[in-house]
Amino acid sequence: MTESGKREPRHTAENPGCGNPPTAEAILAAAEAGARGGNVVFCVGSVLRGDDAAGPLLARHLEEKPVEGWTVVDGGQTPENDLGYLRRLAPHRLLLVDAAAMGLDPGTVRRLRPQDVAVQSLITTHTLPITYLLEELAQMCNEVVFLGIQPLSTAFFDPVSDSVRKAVEGIYRDIAAGGNFEMYPYVNM
Repeated sequence: MTESGKREPRHTAENPGCGNPPTAEAILAAAEAGARGGNVVFCVGSVLRGDDAAGPLLARHLEEKPVEGWTVVDGGQTPENDLGYLRRLAPHRLLLVDAAAMGLDPGTVRRLRPQDVAVQSLITTHTLPITYLLEELAQMCNEVVFLGIQPLSTAFFDPVSDSVRKAVEGIYRDIAAGGNFEMYPYVNM
């Protein structure tokens, strides 16, 4: 309260400079408002399972060297837990990156469609099928691009292979160069 007995205005996303320290809710709302309707890189995978760490590795690159116009969300092993947050962000465009066993050379990157995932039953280390995740993402985004990276190994405690590291670095460069993923062909299942 002010000396005149009036209540001081609350710090909110709409009123950021009111003098009171911002609440956690106001900080989160302001961050979400800045990313709302933009581009999101949704990284999926397990850091404990060799090349399945491709997604989290990309998330770390993007956190260390952010790319303007892109928000990174590290979904880890349970990407479905981030669906509420992604819904609030309401991205125009979402890039999903995950390791995907496609029967190709390790480090090969391919675009995947929901029908590719459903038909092939790609291996997954996640608690829910990736088809469920893709369906949910398609309902909240104008455009969803799924890039799968062929792993060498997803055994527990294996290191990330050089071929997958190079693939992750290539995807990072493509994001930084404007986010054109048309160069990656669709997988032929």
